[in-house]
Amino acid sequence: MSASEWLSDNLGEITDLVGWHLWLSVLPLVIGLAAALPLGWLAHRSRGLYPLLVALAGLVYTVPSLALFILLPKVLGTRILDPVNVVVALSVYTVALMMRVVADGLAAVPAEAVQSAHAMGYLPRQRLLRIELPIAVPVITAGLRVAAVSNVSLVSMAALLGVPQLGTLFTQGFQLHFYTPIVTGVVLSLVIALLLDGLILLAGHALTPWQPERTAR
Repeated sequence: MSASEWLSDNLGEITDLVGWHLWLSVLPLVIGLAAALPLGWLAHRSRGLYPLLVALAGLVYTVPSLALFILLPKVLGTRILDPVNVVVALSVYTVALMMRVVADGLAAVPAEAVQSAHAMGYLPRQRLLRIELPIAVPVITAGLRVAAVSNVSLVSMAALLGVPQLGTLFTQGFQLHFYTPIVTGVVLSLVIALLLDGLILLAGHALTPWQPERTAR
């Protein structure tokens, strides 16, 4: 079978796998960021907790993804093929990565900006939401771009457990000794990674309109 024939015959399945891959990559990114924001703020506010939380996050991030996919069903009471396991695992990885990023982003906010907000009568929550977080957006955006690309890559590991996404094409190609599914999966994974990276970059620019535009040299 030629590559074009295989692509034509399997277009519907490929489209479904792209949808699953996107869902399993983006949802943990959103959940992880939502959890990392308060944890990062806590690490920033309590310098005594910072090294502990950073060390714990680093330890969690070193756990192999496949091992986590296998262990989570025992913890959550889910089936081994349940996509929930992938979402939870990648959410944990995103939190582990983004918690330090958020803390460091908040730490990079100029003290003068915080003091000026305090002098203007801003409450701590108002300072965080209106001053500190907006200024920290470029740092947080940079970390989120790394997390997004990492998630797109790690999702593929779930194919070894039978969870449908683009990694399924890798196992199919390996079993059939046919390179077209593998190349298709790699190319589409790269496209998804580039798409998410571009969207996060655009969102970061939209949230920081005061940032000067970079001109190409």
